[in-house]
Amino acid sequence: MTAIDPASETVSAAQTPVLRRLRLLLPSATAFLLALVTGAVLILLWGGNPLRAYAALADGAFGSWNSVAETLLRSVPLTFTGLAVAIAFRGGAFNVGAEGQLYVGGTAAAIVALWLPALPGYLLLPLMMAGAMAAGAAWAGLAGVLKLRFGASELITTIMLTYVAIYLVSYLLRGPLQEAAGYLPQTDRLPGAARFAGLVPATRLHIGFLVALATVALMHFLLWRAVWGFRLRVTGLNARAAMAAGMAVDGLSLSAFLISGALAGLAGFMEVVGVQHRMIENLSPGFGYTGIIVALLGQTSPLGVLVAAVLFAGLQVGATTMEAAAGVPATLTIIIQAMVVLFLIGRPAVGQIVRAMRRLKR
Repeated sequence: MTAIDPASETVSAAQTPVLRRLRLLLPSATAFLLALVTGAVLILLWGGNPLRAYAALADGAFGSWNSVAETLLRSVPLTFTGLAVAIAFRGGAFNVGAEGQLYVGGTAAAIVALWLPALPGYLLLPLMMAGAMAAGAAWAGLAGVLKLRFGASELITTIMLTYVAIYLVSYLLRGPLQEAAGYLPQTDRLPGAARFAGLVPATRLHIGFLVALATVALMHFLLWRAVWGFRLRVTGLNARAAMAAGMAVDGLSLSAFLISGALAGLAGFMEVVGVQHRMIENLSPGFGYTGIIVALLGQTSPLGVLVAAVLFAGLQVGATTMEAAAGVPATLTIIIQAMVVLFLIGRPAVGQIVRAMRRLKR
């Protein structure tokens, strides 16, 4: 018999989960690389140099401390909206309304700050955060109730509620919540206690990034180490099996909606407290919609969502530098994002085609 080295056996056993996780990320990495290749082809057709364009893109996103800070700053709302979509998906629901939940969350946070301007920061900021989470959870919970009570498709209700939220916030900012000057659709500037402290000197990056990291760690723990997360994942994979096992499927589904909305509301809170320092009409350039792509690219895993959020933030931040240095339109990054989705969705179809060709060959 051949002797087995216990140390090598231990290493192999330890590497197995790592290799399994890397294998799960392979489709996302492939889709992202294929999207970049497609972008390179489009740059060539445009008459540009793909290497020069992508070098300028990388430099604009990660070429200096300020660029890195801007990329991480942009990744904060994308992380929260990506987590919102991912948690709902894990529970078997499709929350495509994170954009609207972001808006109501940011508005609720601003209202709390304007109503309680004399409170110190250590009290005001948690209250603003709670208000944003409650507003986002209530807005997403409405879609959850409509699904569970009346069988309404959450794809339709969440997207329609997004429009309701955006127009409702617009009405409030042009009416009851409008600044005292009355010129722009925005609130008055929030008090100094209602702002996050800076994280890196001479940059706009604030401590909200640390909150995002902590939230990712918490969601990872809840999904993979807590009983609630196990039951939620079982419900998302097979609701009938979960029901047969005695799990409260409706309650788990509703909790997924509520937590998803609360996370999206936190994205609005981060923008109001850390960037704008007031609630404005166009608070989001589409963070909620991009969060859907971030969740898909991250394989609906909290850690994967964080990585995907940083990647997409880098694309958005570096786009301006790419346009200025290489003459390539910044809108190319939007095409790359769309191609990521297409490649991720089309992967099963490609796999079926390959398997069919193999059968024909045999």
